Amino acid sequence: MPHRPRFRLTKQPSGTSFAYVSLQPFPPYEEHVGLVAMLRGARDNGRLRRYLSSCTASPLLRSPTRRHLATASPASDRTLAVGQQLHGFTLQRQKHVPELQLTAYDLRHDRTGAEYLHIDRDDKNNVFSISFKTNPPDDTGVPHILEHTTLCGSETYPVRDPFFKMLPRSLSNFMNAFTSSDHTSYPFATTNRKDFNNLLSVYLDATLNPLLKENDFAQEGWRIGPANPGQQHEATSAEDPLVFKGVVYNEMKGQMSDASYLYYIKFQDHIFPAINNSGGDPRKMTDLTYAGLKDFHAKNYHPSNAKLFTYGNMPLADHITEISQRLERFSRSQADKEIKIPVDLSAGPLEYTVKGPIDPLVDKDMQYKTSTSWLMGDTSDTAENFALRIMSSLLLDGYGSPLYRDLIESGLGPDWSPNTGYDAGGRVGIFSVGLIGVKREDVQRVKEVIMTSLQKVHLEGFDQGKVDGLLHQAELGLKHNTANFGMGIMQRLQPGWFNGVDPLDMLAWNDTVSTFKANYARQGYLEGLLEKYLLNDKCLVFTMEPDTDYGAKLVEEENARLSSIFRSMGGESEARAPLIRKESELLEAQSRASTEDLSCLPSVHVSDIPRQMQRKTVRDSKVEDISVQWREASTNGLTYFRAINVLQGLPGELRMLMPLFTDSLMRLGTKNRTMEQLEDLIKLKTGGIAISYHSTTSPHDIQKSTEGLSLSGYALDGNISAMYELLGTIIQETDFDGPEAESRVRELLQSAANGALDAIAGAGHSYARRYTEAALTSQGLLNEQIGGLTQVQQTGLLASRPSSEGLGDVLSKLKTIQRFALSNSTGFRTAITCGPEAVSHNASALRNFLSNLDRSSTIPSSGDSEVSATFYNAKTFFPLPYQVYYSALSVPTVPYTHPDSAALQVLSQLLTHKHLHHEIREKGGAYGGGAYSRGLSGLFGFYSYRDPNPLNTLKIVQDAGRWARDKQWTKQDLEEAKLSVFQGVDAPESISEEGMTRFVSGVDEDMEQRKREQLLDIEAQDVADVAQTYLVAGMAKARVAVLGAEKGLFPSADGWSSRGLHLAQDLASEPVD
Repeated sequence: MPHRPRFRLTKQPSGTSFAYVSLQPFPPYEEHVGLVAMLRGARDNGRLRRYLSSCTASPLLRSPTRRHLATASPASDRTLAVGQQLHGFTLQRQKHVPELQLTAYDLRHDRTGAEYLHIDRDDKNNVFSISFKTNPPDDTGVPHILEHTTLCGSETYPVRDPFFKMLPRSLSNFMNAFTSSDHTSYPFATTNRKDFNNLLSVYLDATLNPLLKENDFAQEGWRIGPANPGQQHEATSAEDPLVFKGVVYNEMKGQMSDASYLYYIKFQDHIFPAINNSGGDPRKMTDLTYAGLKDFHAKNYHPSNAKLFTYGNMPLADHITEISQRLERFSRSQADKEIKIPVDLSAGPLEYTVKGPIDPLVDKDMQYKTSTSWLMGDTSDTAENFALRIMSSLLLDGYGSPLYRDLIESGLGPDWSPNTGYDAGGRVGIFSVGLIGVKREDVQRVKEVIMTSLQKVHLEGFDQGKVDGLLHQAELGLKHNTANFGMGIMQRLQPGWFNGVDPLDMLAWNDTVSTFKANYARQGYLEGLLEKYLLNDKCLVFTMEPDTDYGAKLVEEENARLSSIFRSMGGESEARAPLIRKESELLEAQSRASTEDLSCLPSVHVSDIPRQMQRKTVRDSKVEDISVQWREASTNGLTYFRAINVLQGLPGELRMLMPLFTDSLMRLGTKNRTMEQLEDLIKLKTGGIAISYHSTTSPHDIQKSTEGLSLSGYALDGNISAMYELLGTIIQETDFDGPEAESRVRELLQSAANGALDAIAGAGHSYARRYTEAALTSQGLLNEQIGGLTQVQQTGLLASRPSSEGLGDVLSKLKTIQRFALSNSTGFRTAITCGPEAVSHNASALRNFLSNLDRSSTIPSSGDSEVSATFYNAKTFFPLPYQVYYSALSVPTVPYTHPDSAALQVLSQLLTHKHLHHEIREKGGAYGGGAYSRGLSGLFGFYSYRDPNPLNTLKIVQDAGRWARDKQWTKQDLEEAKLSVFQGVDAPESISEEGMTRFVSGVDEDMEQRKREQLLDIEAQDVADVAQTYLVAGMAKARVAVLGAEKGLFPSADGWSSRGLHLAQDLASEPVD
């Protein structure tokens, strides 16, 4: 999500979760939200973070989202009574929450004591989760490795890796598992009743009755084997070195390459010494034994230690019978349910300093990270916990917040430390404030400034208007529902639920807000909390200092650890034969799995998919000669607005500054209003506004694309005029000439540059993909320049520009963009979603907004030559200080409307599930890998993520076309691939997003219906034909990019071009191959 301070996402223990699978993260079309957001937004943890960022889990902390369903009052389970017994469960309590349109039922399993929370809501996107308290006993990552290994086969489903094999046998819109700091969860979401029952059976059997084979522990956890999987049977000499391998091992090596994650996890080690690293430290992971894994499962994966959760419109009775049958074989047992608490700070300040890696993209004098943390109250006090969240937001959120002004705007550091914010995920809350990019001489000053700032706030008091703005956001959060609401509720409740917080109290939103309002009415309430918890020296100061040899020391430690194991086995030469034998046994097991009988696994069928799509009525009109798309639906009194201003002929030098321009609009303020005042108005009058770069490919021609500026926002129907006024003011009146304009733009650039390396570490395959696609289509080139490594290069150059040189030329170009950014031109179009009763008011408000737009502005031509696609080489390697690699290979295909487009989508799923997962993840040890088909962009490609062996991966994907062409695809294969495609096609959609595919990309419902029919009708020959055409014959057009450590794997003699990321001019000066 955007990393602007006003939308900052604070990290919690649950935020350090590790997902089982990283699935294809590429949307059908891309929107770029700005420079800082692009470079900082990849701090999430895989698909789960992206998915949950779109869920309204807490109205105060929610984000705008894509999906929604009906929200009528629930009634299906209201006949239940407290004390009633249902299939071995007893209903303990129930609570109706009208503001969330749900009723919650708290049940206990009589025999085992398992806790079960069912939420009845008229929402067809039903959710299930089974979770266990998993306090990690050490840093070996046993909870994380168990999470992976549990899903590799079970008693009822004794096939290898039923979880992955269920992915293409389901219509779910979410399936995953993740390990948090003190609990492990296995959730899924689906709208299909049969699918729900299938997945419920698989998930319960996987967690309660796993096979936990030793080969699976070796594959998913760790092992020692030959580095090159392609030579594993013959590797008998030192030419193929023995190395540590394993999916989780490589995942965590990649995670440790993210300096922000490393800071956060090291901080957790010190403030929460009672909780070990659940994800696993690779240096300790190899201490875990197979016996230790099985023992941890036996102790912790038991119904007595479980919390079950269901949500949606399927009746409780539909679930509870299956659940009860699975639990009845168990008796009550004791497990480690201890609620861990942070370190005792009552004796005064604790200070710790640890070593960390150098960021080569950041000024060498700005490499320190430091923070100050305090322990807060008991989070089971939901009223005070809510007040502390409000206080945290007032102190930190927004460019006008006191701590932002005093710490970042003052120049002490360009951005917050990863732990900054209020963490209410444990039993005791923690409030942290810190900075990254700090100079050595300023480290001590950071804490001093924090204390001075807090004392000043306490003296002057909090602003009533800012509190009102936050409460207004909470009100809109209740109205702005999402299709992922159930997943959001689950994510919000689980951390507290596992730490003794009553989930029913957490759901009682109106009660909590009413209590806060009553307390706040007493003068000095928030100021009293600030004094109680923060105006003291009972804190922990945590600093990470740079170590130029940090990466080399990690390599040295790993080699020493490997040598130690060899010595225990009589030396490497003695160890080689038994280790290779074990690797061969694993390879044989993996090979057998590719042809095993899967008939025991349940499945939905393509026949369950309606041939006709569900259409959503939209209509078109003209207002002030501007095209308007209307979607009339029940919106709970909200209006959703979106506009696109097409900027035809935008010069490349201005395009490269568009992310900085959109960020500047939300930072500089106007001549008449500061950004703080504008932020206050946004919170008081809207649910949020966004201004971003937009580009899309023509559905008819992959070499035709459009670009421009996208505006969006939503508000109560009565506030829509105020929202339009704010949008117009911010775009047209932002003051690029003000005395502080240059310093604030520099602040944005430095913030972005400081986060770039970590952003790439979190989504390296996406950056590699963008780079490869830049050479293939015009849209690919736009995406790379706006959101790829090319943008990173420019940001680094501008951020490192000496103050004496100034940014005058940049400000001049930003002013040029401002002159044509919002114009009433032929390229301007809008879309409005609102209730029928609000159409007339919206048309009038829109007319007033449009009448004030400039009709005369034009885009200037540029004498500078554009960067062409030929600039991007066929094979490019980017040396970066990571322990693992990220790779991508892309080829051009056909536009959305071409008949082959459907077959390519099916082919991508066949390759991922039937071939690449097996070769790249299971055999190769990468955390993720697969194929993708970007139907609208007309691109097909492959990627690997946190990959220890990219050369082997590239060999596999370059031959994937021939493999697919020659494969004899069965009807079941095609069935599963189509189901995988339709997971996305028929995923539930929010009201605010209905009709947006048509508006944004030009793909109308008739085109979608034709594509739907083509997908359903794909035959095996169609797949073979497109494999030959685009992946065999078309492989000559492929572009490849790899990111990772420089180890001599990609020599120029083999056609590779190596490009560093230190300065943009380095890239520009390199020759084109």
